[in-house]
Amino acid sequence: MKYVKPLRLFEQMLRRKVSKRGRFLGLDVGDKYVGLSISDPKNKIASPLSVLLRKKNTIDLMAEDFRSLISEFNLEGFIVGYPFNRQQNAADAVQVKLFIDDLSATKKLEDMKYAYWNEGFTSKGVELLLNPLDLHPVEYKTILDKFAAVGILQEYLDNANRKVNLKANVLRPIIN
Repeated sequence: MKYVKPLRLFEQMLRRKVSKRGRFLGLDVGDKYVGLSISDPKNKIASPLSVLLRKKNTIDLMAEDFRSLISEFNLEGFIVGYPFNRQQNAADAVQVKLFIDDLSATKKLEDMKYAYWNEGFTSKGVELLLNPLDLHPVEYKTILDKFAAVGILQEYLDNANRKVNLKANVLRPIIN
């Protein structure tokens, strides 16, 4: 796997023919689960996809799951939630970095690119929405992880699309 700066990843996607453009997979990495979200084919809207069980001894199986998703959805890259607003060696940050390192070490995703995106309390926002629903704990955690991944990916897509639109407007000549 190869790290790419977030907006560069989006720009690389835009350089391809429209029919060859891939989608993005959002990841919310937790200690037990990885929430997944997927962008629409136009990379405007993020939707919940699934949750993968995360264990150190199942990283090869997870890599295979990711390979299947890459193929099924023509993925361009992974947008991985990262807690930038906290200390770099905080437990959450280390957990995300170790997950990516372990996934890379499998050598099964060598062509895949990824970028980190600030997860900025996405889980807390989803918790506020879910708390009044009185869900079963397993259902609660599954929904929480998927929708935290949606928040991460949607913020990335909104930001990247906004930057592309701003750049296009600046470069467009003024017509009187």
